[in-house]
Amino acid sequence: MVIVMNPTSKNSAPQDQVSSPIEEITTARAVVLPADVVEHDEKSVNILRQKGVELHRSMTQEDKELSAAGYEHLEAQKIKAGTPTSGADVDIQEHHLPFLKIEEILHTSIDTKDAANSYGLSTTEAQARLQRDGPNILTPPKKKSALRKFLDRLFTMFNVLLMIAGVLEYVLLGIDFKANFQNTYLGGILIAVAFVNASIDFYQIQKSEAILASFLAMIPPSCRVVRDGTISNIAAADLVKGDVVLLRTGDKTPADLLLFSATDLKVDNSSLTGESEPQERFPLPAGSQLRPPEAENLVFNSTLVVNGEAWGIVVRTGDHTFIGQIASLTGGENGNESPLAREIARFVMIVSCIAILFAVVFFAVGITTVYKGQAAHTVTFAVSVLVAFVPEGLPSVVTLLLSIAAKRMAKQNVLVKDLQGVETLGSLTLLATDKTGTLTRNQMTVTNLWSGIQMYTAFQSNNDEEGVSQFSMSASGMAEIVDIAALNSRIKFDRMDVPFEQRNILGDATETGLARFAGRHIESDYDDHVKRYPKVFEVPFNSSNKWALVILNKPHASGYLTSYLKGAPERVLARCTTYVKDGVLFPITEEFTASFDAAYNYMASRGHRVIACAQYLLPGDKYPLKNQFSKNDTDYPSSDYCFVGLISLEDPPKHGVREAIGKLRLAGIKVMMVTGDHPKTAEAIARKINLILGDTRATLAEKTGRPIEEVYEDEVSAVVVHGDDIDQLEGWQWDQIFSKQEIVFARTSPKHKLEIVKRAQALGHIVGVTGDGVNDAPALKKADLGIAMNISGSDVSKEAANMILLDDNFASTVNGVAEGRLIFSNLKRSIQYTITHSTPEVIPQLFYVVLPIPPPLSAILILVIDLGFELFAALSFAWDKPETADGLMRMNPRKPVNEYSIKVLKKRALRRSRTLIATSTTDTENRGPKLIRRSRLAIFFSKIRAPFTRMFWEDLLEHTDDETLVDWKLLSYAYLEAGVIESIGSLLPYFVVFWKHGFTPRELRITQKSNLYFSHSSPDFINGRGHTITAAQQVEALAQAQSITYLSIFIIQCFNLFAVKAKLSFPFGRQAVSNIWNFAGIMGGACLGIFIIYTPPLHYVFGGSYHLSPLYWLIPVAFGALLLIWSSLRVLLLRNSLSKAKVRDIKGLMMFPTMRTMSIRSRR
Repeated sequence: MVIVMNPTSKNSAPQDQVSSPIEEITTARAVVLPADVVEHDEKSVNILRQKGVELHRSMTQEDKELSAAGYEHLEAQKIKAGTPTSGADVDIQEHHLPFLKIEEILHTSIDTKDAANSYGLSTTEAQARLQRDGPNILTPPKKKSALRKFLDRLFTMFNVLLMIAGVLEYVLLGIDFKANFQNTYLGGILIAVAFVNASIDFYQIQKSEAILASFLAMIPPSCRVVRDGTISNIAAADLVKGDVVLLRTGDKTPADLLLFSATDLKVDNSSLTGESEPQERFPLPAGSQLRPPEAENLVFNSTLVVNGEAWGIVVRTGDHTFIGQIASLTGGENGNESPLAREIARFVMIVSCIAILFAVVFFAVGITTVYKGQAAHTVTFAVSVLVAFVPEGLPSVVTLLLSIAAKRMAKQNVLVKDLQGVETLGSLTLLATDKTGTLTRNQMTVTNLWSGIQMYTAFQSNNDEEGVSQFSMSASGMAEIVDIAALNSRIKFDRMDVPFEQRNILGDATETGLARFAGRHIESDYDDHVKRYPKVFEVPFNSSNKWALVILNKPHASGYLTSYLKGAPERVLARCTTYVKDGVLFPITEEFTASFDAAYNYMASRGHRVIACAQYLLPGDKYPLKNQFSKNDTDYPSSDYCFVGLISLEDPPKHGVREAIGKLRLAGIKVMMVTGDHPKTAEAIARKINLILGDTRATLAEKTGRPIEEVYEDEVSAVVVHGDDIDQLEGWQWDQIFSKQEIVFARTSPKHKLEIVKRAQALGHIVGVTGDGVNDAPALKKADLGIAMNISGSDVSKEAANMILLDDNFASTVNGVAEGRLIFSNLKRSIQYTITHSTPEVIPQLFYVVLPIPPPLSAILILVIDLGFELFAALSFAWDKPETADGLMRMNPRKPVNEYSIKVLKKRALRRSRTLIATSTTDTENRGPKLIRRSRLAIFFSKIRAPFTRMFWEDLLEHTDDETLVDWKLLSYAYLEAGVIESIGSLLPYFVVFWKHGFTPRELRITQKSNLYFSHSSPDFINGRGHTITAAQQVEALAQAQSITYLSIFIIQCFNLFAVKAKLSFPFGRQAVSNIWNFAGIMGGACLGIFIIYTPPLHYVFGGSYHLSPLYWLIPVAFGALLLIWSSLRVLLLRNSLSKAKVRDIKGLMMFPTMRTMSIRSRR
């Protein structure tokens, strides 16, 4: 792994020996190969890494109580679990035991001297253990049945109301079939709408799960196992404890194995522990006392063997493996309901309560006034009021809008498992991302080369110093470095029948990076080049030598053999006496050593891994072609080498990551890194990708020349937190960490990641987590939005996530955030548009009962409004574009988390905690207060009592910067502003039509009170002007009046379609009318309305009249224009408040393309 620290002296040569752990950490510049320096526990150097977080100011007791508020439930969960949150609590102990004890416990037979002669288990014993312990597979997470999922979506509040109303209509049909026959259609439509809403949502969920299932469907893995002394291939699922397994390069470890024999074994643990580098593993006859993740004698299920060969005993299978225990953490987390789901549920509850309340009130008023004991008619009337308040098409509109957005995201290679996750991505306030494989490519890449006289860059660079040249094979020493990279290598390929560029390379990450570089620059075919110079002798890299040597049959002027050496720069230089310049050898001098140090510092200061290359053209008289070399007697050339050059590598950020993080930060989203890697490696990458721009305590101490102990956390804007500190952090320290703009958590375990997510959520953050490893799965599931990688991601992480990046492109999250914010904006417009017509539907019903007047709208016409043209128009908002080019991505999140919001949240939590904690009841074991467990009944009654408490109103009326889906501004516009305009605009033509047919408003009131008119059997009515109005004329007048009321709502809503878009700009111009689907929705609604009103056969069900003159349409058109004028005034009134929500520019952001990594050195 890479450890990067600033050297104590830039001019001092690297030391070959390390005197102490402290000295190593303070003088090391880069570790050259994965195991070239034994990694020390960071706890041994805590003089450099201060424990916890320190403040410059002192905190009062009140400050500490307030900081602790909001975290009580997390502390209670820890106490209840009874386990620490460190990574040491994984239940694996077998690695502590010696071989003999393991062999005795597992009743198996191994040969530690010659592993191939191991007997293993007998086939009979293996079958018996398989029956007893079960197959070696992870128990899949419990899933709801398809029927349960459908029922969950059917029995939502809206759908339940619709079904109850529909059933009531059929109950009335049973009471009086003839009088209520017309209501058959109404009841059927209401129930059908509920099922359609549920079916649309269910279909979308099933489709997403089917796509995910296709990704997880894999060929069952197999493995090589020794049973009855014979090696055979069996399914990995059939492995049992005690089996002896053979691992080779490219294999996936089939279970948790204890090694008893190994040759140059390296495994990739990145998906489990977050380590970016392959880890060396070897047998330890006496066992290991380290934690399971660091134990050198353990290899874990699902990890990839990148180099070497090994034999191991199966010690854990299935759910008991390391990966299985992490997966159980995931299963223990229930996940969070999305912010959109919570807000829709809240809105549905509010609207439903209002609808039920008004329906009951109108029923009571109706049965005592208009209908006077006619229960059937009163119920139908109450249902019409209920229908008017409940936006029946809203669930379908929300689902379809999210589905359309999900399809757009799918085209950008983002699979959305949970539709509401689309909007959640736009609501994020904090994004916690893994490093290896998510931000970086998990692929070592050559960056710089030094020939002994000149520094070269292998890529176009944005930060190299003057004098650095572009790499060229014709430059001095470059051809030799490329040869060493290609020929001194132990890599293998997954296949040989495809071009070099299309192969997967199996081997150590460093050698893989060198091989890719060499493959691009060797003029001839790579395979032919390697075959042309066969290996004669080889000394593989190991942790004691810290170099790798190979002798090739490569003739030269003075002999046949050539020796290539590569490894730790200080070790390689110590074996060199000369260096090459333009093909001529020169002795190494102090001047050259100083140049070497400068080049080494240049590379290491950028966080690169540095490799030195040397060669020795073996003289033919001393080393003939048939010379026998030996490792045991060191009978091979180990000195007098010629230094060729330095080559540096790094795991670079993925393309587009730097710009993506910059854009997310400009959108007000805090991006933090949570990785299992070393703190210095994590910080180095963070500084290259816009994640850290400011100073940490360490960098500020270095700049100012102060001891790090004298630098306080509130002096800096960035923090790097070590995983071992997390368990000891107090509430105020968590607050201090999350108050930073730039945060990195390093050396974290899966439980640490989970704890970080919970702590952030406790502060009100809407948390997104990206990751690809098994170790990310618990946090992915707990987060408000889990984002997994498809290509590099594990199956466990994909199952836990809400969203999957199909091409592993982190930059897709930026598009997702923009899409999420846009869909929220469009959803809000759609809801604002949809519920505006509730007022012009309810007020006529109110007039019908209170004045009274003939009903301006029937219940069936209200349904036609809600499910007819409203549905077409509301859906068209899905294709609306942002009002401005970057408006949405330069605004703060809609629920910003800042000092004020956290203080408000903590005060609420403190008020609640004081009511929930019994001060007299304490937990003597844990010496803390004990939370009172309340029954469901108690919780229900507390909710009933809540509106009558002071705390309820304090919470409700407390100022907040949050923007919710349905807020007071939206309700004010829909019900009081646009709703009133529409009500007047629809009732005025109603009265005009009646006036045209001979009825004044006063006469309408008289006729309705008598309850004798406006039916085919009504008596003639003589108006105030002496005109006689027959029953047929009365029916025609009512039909035309109801028709114009219906059409007026439609016409004004057509104007409202554009009025609701006015937030940052006026509802005019190209931007407002750019969505052609708005006009398609208007056309669809117009066709439906005209068809219903002007088609005689439909008049029996819907009413209507083909005699209605289009001249009446001019009245609602005028009110529609008035609505546009009002919305323009709202833009002027609200413009100042919206401009304050814009995110300020961030100084230092690097927004140029990610072509290579940036220097981690401070720019001064």
